[in-house]
Amino acid sequence: MIELAFPPAFILILGAVLIGLARPGLRPAIVLLAPVVTLWAIWRLPDGVLLTTQFLGYDIELVEASALRRLFATIFTIMAFAGGLYGLKQSKWYELAAGYAYAAGAVGVSFAGDLITLFLFWEFMAIFSTVVVWCGGTEAARRAGVRYAIMHLIGGVVLKIGIEGIMVHTGSIEIEALNLASWDAWIVLAGVLINAAAPPVSAWLADAYPEGSPFGTVFLSAFTTKTAVLALILLFPGAKVLIWIGLFMVFYGIVYALLENDMRRILAYSIVNQVGFMVTGIGIGTEMALNGAAAHAFAHIIYKALLLMSAGAVLFQTGRRKCSELGGLYQSMPVTAVCGIIGALAISAFPYTSGFISKSMISQAAADEHLALVWYLLTAASAGVFLHAGIKFPWFVFFQKDSGLRPPDPPWNMQAAMILFAVACIGLGCFPQLLYGLLPFAVDYEPYTLAHVVSQSQLLLFSGLAFFLLLPMLKRTPTITLDVDWLWRVAAPRLWALLVRAWAAAMGALSSVLQQAIEQLAHARFAEAGHRKVLARAWPTGSMALWVLVVLLGFLTLHWF
Repeated sequence: MIELAFPPAFILILGAVLIGLARPGLRPAIVLLAPVVTLWAIWRLPDGVLLTTQFLGYDIELVEASALRRLFATIFTIMAFAGGLYGLKQSKWYELAAGYAYAAGAVGVSFAGDLITLFLFWEFMAIFSTVVVWCGGTEAARRAGVRYAIMHLIGGVVLKIGIEGIMVHTGSIEIEALNLASWDAWIVLAGVLINAAAPPVSAWLADAYPEGSPFGTVFLSAFTTKTAVLALILLFPGAKVLIWIGLFMVFYGIVYALLENDMRRILAYSIVNQVGFMVTGIGIGTEMALNGAAAHAFAHIIYKALLLMSAGAVLFQTGRRKCSELGGLYQSMPVTAVCGIIGALAISAFPYTSGFISKSMISQAAADEHLALVWYLLTAASAGVFLHAGIKFPWFVFFQKDSGLRPPDPPWNMQAAMILFAVACIGLGCFPQLLYGLLPFAVDYEPYTLAHVVSQSQLLLFSGLAFFLLLPMLKRTPTITLDVDWLWRVAAPRLWALLVRAWAAAMGALSSVLQQAIEQLAHARFAEAGHRKVLARAWPTGSMALWVLVVLLGFLTLHWF
């Protein structure tokens, strides 16, 4: 028997609507209460299919709850609360409303029990995340939003084609593990990987996210890629191709983050890097690996939002985003600096932070399956993460050569959101069972062994040493790093303009030739008939006026008589 349940996503959607309709004085209460009520609704749901309806002859399962789904819905809702608090006084109302609708789409995907419901909430997210990008309010944000919308439109179409193929060939829309022996499954995988920012289209993330406002970028960091991680866990656990896709993402993110000068683009490339760890874990496919991917997604949303809150506070207070223009800000922004450092330590998997208890589960899963090469690559990647996000971001923004800027820490609500997530990073690191108890499978893993703590500390110590030894090579200049998106940002528009000019020139030449041919034909025809027919001759204007007058008088005479 199916128990009826109200979809938690609808609470956030209602909150988004009320944010737009409410008076400014009531808006903060709605912003803070809507996620709290949603979280309460999430934890009231028992496991199983709880709400169904009929659509096109299929059973649509609007709400299906499980430990995994509840875990993702929980962190999405917590993220909505923290993002709302961060932008409470500074964000425009329509940006907050779009952010909450975006979060609602992520919660909807979390509880979607069938492929049709998943697709509808998937596209709901795409619409409102595009609005969040546009809320950056600049010409760069407008252009990036258009490219973002096009990319996710393509991804949505690909996903829809794959889902329709599965519906036609199997007659089922159930969300279950798919076998990559069919083309339909490969097409669904491609659609999901586009949202995960997997190659070769990873660049859309670093193109769009940094162009949002300081507040919108915090929302953008949390939902799209993590719902893709959830979809991969549900649909493709143990698909070995994901191991190599994930490893590519890991090193792609590291290389481009090390080259980058814009502090928010550094952190955007770092999102691709961290999602790569999760995708690798999903490809390994054991219970330990899937637990690690889910735990790392949970931890990543918190510490990456914290890093982007810190970067957003700097941007909000200084108006600058290039590392080459910043430095010495710890002197006047101590709260922002401390919170940014905690986020940097968490992303680097420093002991007693959230990243330490989650990322290590994926590496351990690789070791348990005797995937030596994968383990070595993940270990090397952990050192790279410390280089670009653990040290580079806080060093160049807060501690490098003094820029002379002396902005204060941001308003209280922004500080409160940063402190909340900084405490969460340390709390989860110190009490891992708080997170392990939410995971989909029973956890038989102890992160705080002497060997693990010592090896990770050594890795981070020597990575830090390498950073400072190579510091002259890592200093950034105001340059632009080319990525695959050059093909559609630069090459495609130039090719299109070239084609348009060539087409216009060809049509102009053809028109000129046709016009000359018609004129010659008409001239020859009139010349031939001119000596024989009176009306074929050229007539002066005065004569033509006289004939018109004669015809008019004739009509008037007939009318009167």
